[in-house]
Amino acid sequence: MRFKPEKLSIPDQRMKPFIDPDEIWRFINNTKPDKQRVRDVIARSLDKNRLTMEETAVLVNSMGTDLEDEIRHGAKELKEKVYGNRIVLFAPLYVGNKCTNNCQYCGFRISNKEAVRKTLTDDEIVREVEALEDNGQKRLILVYGEHPEYSPEYIAHTVRLVYNIKKDHGEIRRVNINAAPLDIEGFRTVGEAGIGTYQVFQETYHPEAYKWYHLGGKKKDYEWRLTALDRAQEAGIDDVGIGALFGLYDWRFEVLALVRHTNHLEACYNVGPHTISFPRIKDALSLNIDGRYQVSDDDFKKLVPILRLAVPYTGMILTARETPDVRREVLQYGVSQIDGGTKLELGSYSDSRNEEQNLNREQFKINDSRSLSEVIDELLENDYIPSFCTSCYRMGRTGEHFMEFSVPGFIKRFCTPNAILTLSEYICDYATEPVAEKGWKVIEKNLKTLDESVEKSTREKIERIKNGERDLYF
Repeated sequence: MRFKPEKLSIPDQRMKPFIDPDEIWRFINNTKPDKQRVRDVIARSLDKNRLTMEETAVLVNSMGTDLEDEIRHGAKELKEKVYGNRIVLFAPLYVGNKCTNNCQYCGFRISNKEAVRKTLTDDEIVREVEALEDNGQKRLILVYGEHPEYSPEYIAHTVRLVYNIKKDHGEIRRVNINAAPLDIEGFRTVGEAGIGTYQVFQETYHPEAYKWYHLGGKKKDYEWRLTALDRAQEAGIDDVGIGALFGLYDWRFEVLALVRHTNHLEACYNVGPHTISFPRIKDALSLNIDGRYQVSDDDFKKLVPILRLAVPYTGMILTARETPDVRREVLQYGVSQIDGGTKLELGSYSDSRNEEQNLNREQFKINDSRSLSEVIDELLENDYIPSFCTSCYRMGRTGEHFMEFSVPGFIKRFCTPNAILTLSEYICDYATEPVAEKGWKVIEKNLKTLDESVEKSTREKIERIKNGERDLYF
């Protein structure tokens, strides 16, 4: 018998804890899928419905069976239906690594006396952003340790600073944030600076496991972190990103918990997270974790398609923690955003003297150190459209408004032509000759898939870009 929980008569409450570990484990331990049930769940996802926790457990418990390939195929089909073949690109920019927390998996933790602490000055931020713009980046995520120095006012200041940095054709059009949870007023202060998405990862959703890893600082407060994005929503930030750090606890539990977090946000605010991230534990200075929950490449390749099917309209971010080979494979199963040309050492984008990774200065080790150009070249080779699009954010198609566009599938009317336009900009301004040649071929191929009127408008805008105009979008 499959576990079927009683229907709750009281909806989720805002800013209240919503994770019940026993409930999640009951789903995992008592859901016994059969072949038809698995296929019904896949079909429901392909109809663009978010899956329930029980349905997600059906997929989790079907991995390792002869249905695994069907799940991956379903995820691939869903990705193509909702997102087409575009991949959004961004870069992380570490602003400061001072931290008062003591997280046992992180090189920034306060007990790590070997870490070299630094906060970029305004001038250093300018140099970093100009270097990123010189490579063609248009979307950044600013990353901060949790420290009094990185107040909401300081974060807002750095956001405004980045938006005002323009070099040649370069400019940053979307600044996302990965920083400490704030109170409502703090989130409001940062939101007023014009940010895109505010990310807060729970790391592990299991309360007891959370205690194992978080030994000091504000971050040891599980509930404060769990309800962070409720406060962001209350402050008017309707674009939020959730995530779990896989390798801290059982990956099956974390997958269901991410779905639980999604349906909590939908129940309370009529909109789920804009993105889900699923970084995997990698090397960090003095790493101190329980290795029994290590997520193998094989398990990682299972959880990505499950998440894609579980949350059809949520963007999925795959980071440079993974090797190029792993990224290449799982990209097809539902990923919509990746970073390219990533460097984690503070100040390293503008200073190329030391190309070797230095864990004394970094939060963790990356395993895909390719340049943005190399990443784009491979995407084009595999028939993806590299995209730097930011139009939804700037046209107000965020939060609940984004869902109004995306849930019926209308977003592809905007996404494909806007991806083509930002790729055209990149080709004109930054691409090497071989990348440009591949890029124009991919653009031409995809233009022919658009409706006649959209194709005509897009071609007209491409000609305007070739003649020097920039930042054209639908």
